[in-house]
This record gives sequence, C-alpha cells and structure tokens, in this order.
Amino acid sequence: MNLLDTINSPADLKKFARARLPRLAGEIREKIVEVVSCNGGHLASSLGAVELAIAIHYVFNTPDDKLIWDVGHQAYAHKLLTGRRAQFKTLRKYKGISGFCKITESPYDAFSTGHSSTSISAGLGIASAKKIKKEKAKVISVIGDGSLTAGLAFEGLNQSGDLPKDKNLLVILNDNDMSIAPNVGALSSLLSRKLSANRLQSWKKEVGEFLKSLPKIGDNIYRFAKRSEDTLKAFITPGILFEAFNFDYFGPIDGHNLNHLIDILENIKTIDEPVLLHIITKKGKGYALAEKNPVYYHGIGSFNVDTGKSVKPENTIPSYTDYFGQAMVKLAGVDKRIIAVTAAMPEGTGLANFSKAYPERFFDVGIAEQHGVTFAAGLALEGLKPVVAIYSTFLQRAYDQVLHDVCFESIPVVFALDRGGLVGEDGATHNGLFDYAYLRSLPNMVVMAPKDENELCRMLVTALKYKGPIAFRYPRGSAVGVMIDDPCEPIPIGKGEILEKGGDLLILAIGASVQEALKAHQSLIKKGIDATIINCRFVKPMDSELIVEQAGQHSKIITVEEHVLQGGFGSAVLECLNDHQVTGYQLQRIGIPDIFVEHGPQQLLKSKYRIDAQAIIETAIKMLSQ
Repeated sequence: MNLLDTINSPADLKKFARARLPRLAGEIREKIVEVVSCNGGHLASSLGAVELAIAIHYVFNTPDDKLIWDVGHQAYAHKLLTGRRAQFKTLRKYKGISGFCKITESPYDAFSTGHSSTSISAGLGIASAKKIKKEKAKVISVIGDGSLTAGLAFEGLNQSGDLPKDKNLLVILNDNDMSIAPNVGALSSLLSRKLSANRLQSWKKEVGEFLKSLPKIGDNIYRFAKRSEDTLKAFITPGILFEAFNFDYFGPIDGHNLNHLIDILENIKTIDEPVLLHIITKKGKGYALAEKNPVYYHGIGSFNVDTGKSVKPENTIPSYTDYFGQAMVKLAGVDKRIIAVTAAMPEGTGLANFSKAYPERFFDVGIAEQHGVTFAAGLALEGLKPVVAIYSTFLQRAYDQVLHDVCFESIPVVFALDRGGLVGEDGATHNGLFDYAYLRSLPNMVVMAPKDENELCRMLVTALKYKGPIAFRYPRGSAVGVMIDDPCEPIPIGKGEILEKGGDLLILAIGASVQEALKAHQSLIKKGIDATIINCRFVKPMDSELIVEQAGQHSKIITVEEHVLQGGFGSAVLECLNDHQVTGYQLQRIGIPDIFVEHGPQQLLKSKYRIDAQAIIETAIKMLSQ
C-alpha cells in the first residue's frame, strides 16, 4: 500500500518515522502530476513545496497552529495531507476542491489565498488575536513564488517587527528563484540549525539580560555582541534584510532536505517572537519537464505526463491574449514611445515576444500592481505611451493608484485588462467580473470592451491615440476567428454600432457578450422574433444618442454583460435612460448576480448563471409574451 493512502489527516503523518518521509514525498509528487495532467493547474510551484508541507504538518499541531499558504497555488501537497486525498481527483473541477486555499473548504486552510502577498499581514492579525485571547498557538505564514515582491508583504514585515516580541509568528520564505537570489551552502545551513537550537536560544537570552545588567557598560556590550552575530549572518546569508525588520532570521537551507527542515522547525517553534526561515526549493521538483521549464508548467492545462504536451484539442484560432501581444509588437515597431508594463505575468498577458523584441521598453515590476500603475503614470508624464497589461482581477489591487495617480490628473495611461469575465477553473478569486463597476465611476476614465479580436486591435490603437486614461477588457480563451484590419483604424470614443436591425425588441450587449447576442439573434429569427442588436463597445462614455434613439423605437430592452449586475453595463444603461428621461420601456438586465462565482468550465458557468445565448432567447420570449 502507498503511504499516502494511509493519510487522512496530519495525525496519520506524525505516526511515520522520518526515514519514510522521502518516500511519501515521492508519492505525493506522483499524485500531483497525475491529477494536474488530467485537470490542469499550478504544477511547478506545488511540486517545489512538497517537503515543506510534510515538514510543517509533521512538526506543528495544525489546525490549532494556523498555516497560511501564499500564494495558495503552492498548497496541493498540503491539501493531500489534510483530509482531501480522496477528493484530490476533483481538483479545479466543477463542484470539486479549489486550486487555491479556502477557509470554507477545510479547517486546515487558515486563510483564503487566491491572490498573493497577504500571508504575513493575515498571520500577524491571527497571532495578535491569539495573544489577546491568551491562546498559545503558532502561526505559520509560507510566502513564496514571487509574493515577496509585493509591497503588502513588506508592510506586514514592518509591523510585525515593530510590535512587542511575544508574537508566535513564523514566516517561511519559500525561495524558488522567483524572488530573492540566495547564497546557499552547507555553512549557512549548519549555522541556522545551530543558532536555532533551543538551548542556544535560551542561553542567548540569559547572556543578553546579564550583559544589559552590567552598570554603565552593559547596554554597549550587549549591542556589540548582537552586532557581531548579525555580522556573521550577513556575511554568509541574505538575512540582514529581515534582521532589519526585527525578525530572527535563519537560513537559507535546502527546502528538499526533510531532516534539516524538521530539525530547524522543531528548534524554532518554541521561539515566541517573529522568526523568518529562508528555504531554497526547486520549482517543478521531481518532474523533469517542469524542472526544466517551470514558467510553462506554472499554470498548465491537461497534458501527457510522458511528453508534457497538451492533450486538449488544438484550437486553430489564437487567443485574445495572443492577438493583443501581436498588436503590441507591431505597433511598437512604428511608435518608439510605446512601453509595455506588466506585473509578473509577461507570458500570461501575451507580452513575452514584446519583451524580446523591445527589452528596453518592457518592464516587469513583479507582483506589485500598485507600483506598476504609478510607474506608468511617471512614464506617461514624460511623453511615453505606457500600456499596463494586467489581469482584471489583479488590477483591483491598484485601485487607489488608478484613481489618484492616473485619473486625478487625467494622465494618458492605457490599461489592457486580460481575463475580463469568467476565467473557468481558477475560480472566484480570479474571475474578472468587477472591472466595469470599479473603473466607470472614476472621472476622466474611458472604459471599453471588444466584441472580437479585430475590435481588440482597433481598441488598442484607439487607446494609444487617446490623451487621457483609458481601459479595455477582453476575455480569456480563443478569439472569434475574424480577419484583422490592416491597418487597424481607431474607434470614435463613445460610439457603438448597430449589428442587426429589427422591430420586436432591442438587445444592448458589450464585449464577449455581443457574440452571445448574435447567436441568440439567429435562433430568435427562426422563432419569428426580429431584434435590433447593438454592440455598445463603451461602458463609459456610453453612446447615449444611439441608445436613447433606439430605446424610443423599442419598448422591450435587454442588456447583456459578462460582469456583475451591480454597477455594471446594465446599470449604466439604466442611468443613461433615466438621465435622458426616457419612459415607456421594459428593461431586463442579464449578468452575474451578487455572488462570487465558483470554479468550473466557462461555458457551463455561463449557462448556470444565465448569461449565454439561451438565456437571451428565453428572456426575449418571456418579455414579448407579456
């Protein structure tokens, strides 16, 4: 029997002798590769954190001791060890377990972590609450895979080191070459294990108190002794940064050596002040293809384990992301003022080719969207044309910078929002369902969405010519398959277009929802219903002249959007009609209700939440029958 098959909780793990743990690590890796090859997921990062997950659950008393994984996609091994082994085959599937950590999924998930860099702040909050309640429990925040590049992580470090020392907070930096470049070696590993030993820690406290008690010279001697230890650490480790935040720093150590990991965790778990343990891991560990190309296997669809090649049917139509990337390269070849800015996602946003073609005009700011937006504002003030390409869900983190640093002075920054709408298996934390609402309320901001890839390229041209802040969002996945204009002409700001003309009802759609409206129109024609279809293109400014004119000719109106209803496109249409005192119409909004949409196939979710062509058809028939 496999060792993994006997583990239903960390209590079962603790029964194993240490010598059996490497075998368990191998079995966990096999299971992760097996399931991700079928379901897709974040493979390389989770393979690199297997020994760490084993060691933490082996040493600490979870879930009483609180464990936070940051980013949550490192936590597949953690899920297998905490009662979700039988469900693991449902990873990222509809109604199955999430690809990230979720409080509602398991008591072992102390914090929901779909985005990044939250673990230290959340961990400090939990540790502070434990102290107030006089509860003795350790809080372990695992941060890695680039999360330490975000300002929020350093804000958490800063407060942690400034508070009274009796906070049972342990921060583990999982360094897989995506954050800090380490200085690794046997000496640093040995030093960390020796300096973390309980007897030495106790002795250091006693000696420290003794030195400080010496009359007149005590404080000076103590500070000298402390500086001597810090100097030794700084000489062979990068720990001086964390010591500056008043953390006790240990490391870097080999994150795949289970004996060393367990030894040092046993030593430092009794230290009642902030500790940072720096471990070095290899992304993709144990699966040769992922070790060789960790970026490709960071987030991947289903694939053949032996070859690593995708097993999904090959789609001959490139994605919206591909078309955006191609257009950026082409336009930048003509205009040397065009700059690309992304936040740790050059491949995901389609900018990898741009970065190779124009390296001096490409900036990856790390997981630091706030900085990236304000950085782009500075570029624009000097006459350049920055295009900030960020997933819709991640631009939320930079809301204040968009508002204050860009819109306030109407600085011409272009925002290209990838993954606008439902994203599928990544689920609730990654769905881009809020951008219309959080952007259209900002003065000076223009917000648009293309119906197809040609309109996407035209909107990029439009945005680069515009003299103020402007954003366009586009969906995940394959484009429609239309021809791209050459050259692409800009779209007049705030102007929609009539795609179909009919007298029975008016359908107003935007972005990817235009395609659903066109599909519905074909079926409605067969049922004897003739609708006017308008591709509105702009959420702000809205083509009020066209909408008011057409609303005066149709008493039945449907709005369609792949976005939450509150504050979205349909709300903007209602505001437009009200502002122009249009009366005598019935309007039905089709969009996402007031919920966080779970993970699952995009088309299934569109059907479930009734934002697809069938929902438009049924809504139209019902409205016309009344």
